[in-house]
Amino acid sequence: YTQGAIQRPNYEQVCSGTTGHTEAIQLIYDPNECSYERLLNALFNTINPTLVNRVNNDMGTQYRHGVYPHTNEQQIAADSFFETLRNKYETRGEGPIVTELKDAAVFWPAENYHQRYLEKRGQSAEKDCEEKVRCYG
Repeated sequence: YTQGAIQRPNYEQVCSGTTGHTEAIQLIYDPNECSYERLLNALFNTINPTLVNRVNNDMGTQYRHGVYPHTNEQQIAADSFFETLRNKYETRGEGPIVTELKDAAVFWPAENYHQRYLEKRGQSAEKDCEEKVRCYG
């Protein structure tokens, strides 16, 4: 969980919509192996950046999507990527980009029972998996 107002939130608090948190991942990567832009491409090939507070069938403020850079270099790359994305979507008349772009805040790992969510429900989370994520909301 990230971008919220309270420390160490739990799943029930985040789902209540009162903490300001969004469900998130914190990704540690080697920029010599994979560029930040490639990660952004992977994200935006997975989500619809014009949907407010929604990822597929899951809805609520905890399902808003965002990019939360940790470094100045990541911020510059994200700014450029978002500008290109805005132009692409606006040119096609598909609506404004509502995906957040904010500085990273504290990241709080979800409870153990909420970890490896996809795998626990029979989906692959392997690197380069092309299987579409099925939502359960």
